[in-house]
This record gives sequence, C-alpha cells and structure tokens, in this order.
Amino acid sequence: MLAWLLRATTLGLVLLATAWTVLVWRAGHPNWALVGGLMIVFFHAGVLAIEFIVMRQVHGADPAPRPTFGQTVRAWVGEVFAAVQVFGWRQPFRSGRWPDCVPDVASGRIGVVLVHGFVCNRGLWNPWLARLSARDQPFIAVNLSSVFGSIDEGTQAVDAAVERMARTTGRAPLIVAHSMGGLVVRQWWRGRPDAAVRHVITLGTPHQGTWLARFAVSLNGRQMRPGSSWLQAVASGEPQARAQHFTCFYSHCDNIVFPPRAATLPGADNRHLVGVAHVKLVDSPEPWAEALRWLS
Repeated sequence: MLAWLLRATTLGLVLLATAWTVLVWRAGHPNWALVGGLMIVFFHAGVLAIEFIVMRQVHGADPAPRPTFGQTVRAWVGEVFAAVQVFGWRQPFRSGRWPDCVPDVASGRIGVVLVHGFVCNRGLWNPWLARLSARDQPFIAVNLSSVFGSIDEGTQAVDAAVERMARTTGRAPLIVAHSMGGLVVRQWWRGRPDAAVRHVITLGTPHQGTWLARFAVSLNGRQMRPGSSWLQAVASGEPQARAQHFTCFYSHCDNIVFPPRAATLPGADNRHLVGVAHVKLVDSPEPWAEALRWLS
C-alpha cells in the first residue's frame, strides 16, 4: 500500500512540475517555468529546512554537541537528496529489487533481520540488501503491516522474520532497525523474552520519544511522544540488562528524532554520528561496519 501511495505522489509531482514548466514556458516566461518546476519537485526541501531550524532550537542542554551552522546546512542538503532517492525511487519503485535471501541450506550462518520505520518500507534498506546479497548473507527485510496504526501491529512481522531466520540458520539473528522500527523491535522482544537475538543495532530510533511527535495525529506518532504511556510501558517491561544487547546510533543533526539524546537508550552502546540527518543514517558507513562486526 505504501509503495503505491509513494508511487502516485512521485508521479503526480513529476506531472505537475512538467505541466507547469511547459505551460509557463510557452507563455513566454522560461525563467519562471524552470524555477516553478524545481520548486514543485523540491517542495520537501522547505519542509526539511523547517525541521532543521526547529531541531537547532530544541537542542537545549543536550549532552551531544550543538551542530554548527555548516554541519546543519550540509546535513540539510544531504537529506534533501536522500529523501528524493528513498521516497521517490527506492520505496515506490524498487522495494522488491532484492528479495529476502533465506536459502534452504544456511545452517551455522548468521542471518540479518532489517526493520524499517515510520512511513517507510523495505526499499529503505536497498543499499544494505545489495551488500548482503553480494556476501551471500541470509537476510529478511520486513514490511510493517500498518502505516499509521499502533507500533504494536509491527511486532508480528518481526516475530515471523526472526523465527524463520533462526529456524533456517540455527543461530540467533542480528536485527538492524531504523527510526520507529527500533521501537517495534523493543516491543516485540518485550513480548517474547525467550527469543534469541544476537544483537540489535538501531539508527535514529526515538527510544525516549521525539519532540516532533507532539504534532503527530497518527496513533504510532502519538506513541512516540516523550513520556508517553506507551514508551513508559515498553521501558518498564524490559529486563534491566536488555539495553546491553543494543548499539544505538544517533546524531545531533537528526531532523526527526531530537533532541539527540532522544535516540539513545540508557545502558546501551550509544554512538554519536556527526552531521548526519535522519534518513541519511541508513547510508552511513558506521552502522554497516558495526553490522559486519557482529556478522564476523
């Protein structure tokens, strides 16, 4: 469903930009034709700019260093183009490019389960899937069932993926999750305390909620508000040592999950990435290197 919605949105914007450019150009205003077409295609750049401005204002006394103006601008530019790539290409048109790799004979190997976040699908992980395929590494990239429903609804997909991978390889899988996907994993593991997991790597997961969620209207968005009853229930239901099985990557330039400490988990191996925005975290080399360490 999400791929279809993103596909329709992308094609609609391209058609609208094309129509504007052609009509205004024919009317004798070539400069306005080009400027208007670009403004339509890159409308999201303005929305992202507002997020980055608010991110800097909300930083406050967070332990992470306040990003410089240059770091903020570079992160914004990177996120503008990353958004086009992820939401305009990977997820709407290429989400099935690399199907799950679960060979009949994979005993003794370590599998990977990848979990996307809010308003995303498995296409988010395409660079990871290409690398894992090249390594012939078993992997499953789930598609969460609900776009705007409860975070709890995604736990079934994670449970099925982990169980299938463990049954195929005979070993506990590595789980990698982006954004809200990390909360799905925590809630799933809370309900399955006996499940074997090699390690969990989260990228920009709002473990402590996010300031931006105060404007959320969807159920899963409201669940990610700082101090929400849902977040408190997850934290109170986890074993005290559970966080030791997590490596959490976060950034002071995350335009979705802020302030920065919101993406850290007390007791986990929390690692700060300098100048990296929210979607761009997926393409950062450090999380991939950490995954390889756990797969070795």
